[in-house]
Amino acid sequence: MNRIKEVLDEKGIKQTWLAEKLGKSYNMVNSYIQNRSQPRLEVLNQIANVLDVDVKDLLVSSKR
Repeated sequence: MNRIKEVLDEKGIKQTWLAEKLGKSYNMVNSYIQNRSQPRLEVLNQIANVLDVDVKDLLVSSKR
């Protein structure tokens, strides 16, 4: 599970903008945001860089 959608909402950024910056299709980015698929670690790192956040901010902790 990831928090990409929440971070985009917090920053007021659109999925289309993120897709353009990543060089990915809107559908691919949307599947990450809807948690239908998870980005590879390299892509998650790239998303964090584009959004100017720590990679940890994009992840949901599995520990309670």
